[in-house]
Amino acid sequence: MQINYQLLSPTQVKLDLLEPFNRYQDVKQCWRKENNDWILKDIAFIEQWDQTDKQQLVQGLQHTIQTNGVVFGAFNHHQLTGFTSVESELFGSKQQYRVLTNLYVSYEMRAKGIGRKLFYLAADWAKQNGAKKLYISAHSSKETQAFYHAIGCIQAQELHPYWIEHEPYDCQLEFLL
Repeated sequence: MQINYQLLSPTQVKLDLLEPFNRYQDVKQCWRKENNDWILKDIAFIEQWDQTDKQQLVQGLQHTIQTNGVVFGAFNHHQLTGFTSVESELFGSKQQYRVLTNLYVSYEMRAKGIGRKLFYLAADWAKQNGAKKLYISAHSSKETQAFYHAIGCIQAQELHPYWIEHEPYDCQLEFLL
């Protein structure tokens, strides 16, 4: 298996790019904040994208690129197996953060180092473009949180109001660049 990583252009980010992508995740446990403590709770559901989700994702990724953010893709035999995106906006009390808005690896390609490589590509881009920290509003599932903590993410010191409002169950993390 040879994975090819590349910067994506708006013309590459189309619905057909995501057609074979398998978002599947069988979530059994999620982290929830209760009384200022994080507790792992039995919360079970299946994550999967439908066509509407994929269309919205394509629009969001195109917007990221058009507004001077970045999208990286990981390809196995010309098929998208993972992607990540970082927004161009700096925020925080010292304009120290850039937001990592997406990091996904197709179900059958997980646990092969693809997510880690994509994360570091995003982090390097953010650092080269003036950020001191990467901000992540991360899915609260046990597996997703284990991934982010394993690569050195910690609870965010400053919170982004948009992500708090729109993803109330996410864990707000940061990564020092």
